[in-house]
Amino acid sequence: MILLLALLIGVVAGLRTMTAPAAVAWAAQLGWISLDGTWLAFVGFRFTPWILTVLALAELVTDQLPATPSRKVPPQFIARILSGGLSGAALGAAGGALALGAVAGVLGAVIGTIGGAAARARLAAAFGNDRPAALLEDVVAIGGAFLIVAAA
Repeated sequence: MILLLALLIGVVAGLRTMTAPAAVAWAAQLGWISLDGTWLAFVGFRFTPWILTVLALAELVTDQLPATPSRKVPPQFIARILSGGLSGAALGAAGGALALGAVAGVLGAVIGTIGGAAARARLAAAFGNDRPAALLEDVVAIGGAFLIVAAA
C-alpha cells in the first residue's frame, strides 16, 4: 500500500512540483508519518512545511502566467522527478521502504508530468481556454496530495 501511495504522490509532483513535498512535510509535521531517524527528518522540521507551502502557492500563481515554460522542458521535468522522488522516499521511509518509495515517486512523477500535460491540453481544448483546465489541475493536485498523505 505504501508503494502505491508513493507512486501517487509522485503523480502529484508531476502535476505541481511543490505541492507533493509540501503535503508530505505537513504530514510529517503533524505526526501522520514519521521520518525520525532517516536522512529525510528535515522534511518534518518546524519551518519546512511553511517554506514548501509558500513555494507551492507561488507555483500555483506562476503556472497561470503565459510565459511559464512547459513542464516537459528539461529543468521543469527534472524538478518534478526530484520532487516526486523525495516525496515518494518520505512516504516509503514512513513504511520502511525508503528506496522503493523513491523509485515509485520518480515513476509517478514521470507519469504525472506526461499524463498531466496531455490531460490539461485536452481539457483546455474542450474548455476553449487553458485557465479552467489549470485550475482543475490545481484542485486535483491539492486534493490528491491531501488524500494521499492522510492515507499514509
